[in-house]
Amino acid sequence: MTEPLIINLAPTGMIPTRELTPHAPLHCDEILADVSQCVAAGASMLHIHARDEGGAPTSDAHVFAEIITRIRELHPSVVVTATTSGRKVTSFEKRAEVLWLKGAAKPDMASLTLGSLNFVSGASVNDPTMINRLAQEMKAQGIKPELEVFDLGMVHYAHVLIDKGLIEPPYYFNILLGNIGTAQASLSHLTALVTSLPPDSVWSLAGLGRFQAHANAMGVVHGHGVRTGLEDNLHLDAGRTRLATNLDLVQRVVRQAEAMERPIATPLEVRRRLGLAMP
Repeated sequence: MTEPLIINLAPTGMIPTRELTPHAPLHCDEILADVSQCVAAGASMLHIHARDEGGAPTSDAHVFAEIITRIRELHPSVVVTATTSGRKVTSFEKRAEVLWLKGAAKPDMASLTLGSLNFVSGASVNDPTMINRLAQEMKAQGIKPELEVFDLGMVHYAHVLIDKGLIEPPYYFNILLGNIGTAQASLSHLTALVTSLPPDSVWSLAGLGRFQAHANAMGVVHGHGVRTGLEDNLHLDAGRTRLATNLDLVQRVVRQAEAMERPIATPLEVRRRLGLAMP
């Protein structure tokens, strides 16, 4: 690959806590400070989770609105994705709440996990009815899905949504490898997933936990982009002896890309590639 590399930052997630790491940005000011450093370093997309005042994951649209609006004030061209994760909430109304934001608070994209799966700490349930309803609502609101794929069956479900007319090209996939119950961070698993993607797909590669650096390296060499950040991994080394910051993780991807003489995509280049509105 010689085209500019997309760097998608997932700074917060649902799992990191102050007890696990002091570097996780949990509240709006912290998220703003972190993502600003990372955008300056090369991140062009932001995958945003929100926390309540106590630090617990929340789907409250008001919290998302503050985060997204303030990101846009500082970085109007960066691509902002809001999670619709089902790990902590189960109702469609709660998961879809962020999709109904308007104006500067409206996300460019929203995550859409294409199947249920088991993590080490529990299950993420995404039944067909929920996936279809979220896809329908994203289409109705003009929000592009960030298609999250952990296994081959989830790629197949993307084809089902295409056949139903619920998602439109260009398709953006995050492929996440190394989870205990899904596809692993190996070239054979990655090949099976990528060769099954629909035409006109743009894909970024993530690795969970100690597989992050390895998966990011495969993404730099073979993919359109990578996903990195403390949502997926708290440590800088595979031995888990050094806690990472989001900036550490973005800078590592940039060094990997520089080693391959691959340029880093700007937010405007990513918007053009994904067919997103310009700021």
